[in-house]
Amino acid sequence: MHGLGELEAAVMDVLWRAPGPVKVRDVLDRLDTGRQLAYTTVLTVLDNLHRKGWAQRELVGKAYHYEATTSRAEAAANAVRELVNASGDPDGVLLHFARSASEHETELLRKALPKRSRKT
Repeated sequence: MHGLGELEAAVMDVLWRAPGPVKVRDVLDRLDTGRQLAYTTVLTVLDNLHRKGWAQRELVGKAYHYEATTSRAEAAANAVRELVNASGDPDGVLLHFARSASEHETELLRKALPKRSRKT
């Protein structure tokens, strides 16, 4: 995910897949990075994600329980928006995307645009 390091992205994947808030130990047990990680490493990554606004936490007993602040889809959409805005030609990027969109993507956009128009 844009703006995240490799380990941060792996931890966020665990948070997005979890059915609810999870403890550091749960994240460590579910991580699949191909390497052995220390509890304190995962704790540090979760603390960093909390500080950056990617995760929220709640103290339950003596342990924090963490969960993502946004869905995976919302985070991806935010990353796309950042890329479009940073392109130097956001109009051109959006027009190129619209011209290259698949039929399925085009249909999704058609369905979403009337909903967007009603909100404004």
